[in-house]
Amino acid sequence: MGVFSNKPLNQSSFNRTISKYPALFGIPFILLMVGASYGMTPFTQTRYDLHDQKVKQVTKEQELGLAKDRKKFDIREEYFKLSAAADEDWEPKRIARPKDVPEWGVAPTREERFPDQVPPESKKN
Repeated sequence: MGVFSNKPLNQSSFNRTISKYPALFGIPFILLMVGASYGMTPFTQTRYDLHDQKVKQVTKEQELGLAKDRKKFDIREEYFKLSAAADEDWEPKRIARPKDVPEWGVAPTREERFPDQVPPESKKN
């Protein structure tokens, strides 16, 4: 099978120039992209400034109404509210012990702790 060459048969002068000097196309493209980003800066800044004005516009009456009804914040008061709310939801209940078990309990045997690991001949029936 024959090998194809990298050069086309009918190459235009533009294609020859670009393949010979790739910076001829790349540098103007990069300059255009960087210049466009700097050119768009005033438009984007105007957009964000208008958005900030919409958010920050509060009339003097609204501002006075907000300041008048505000309660002073105290971190200790909030702490006590939260700790009291946590104590209301549950009640400790003592569970009855099985018969013949002392107050501090009995250590379980190996068969009770690890039933899967006990060999079958040592299991009690």
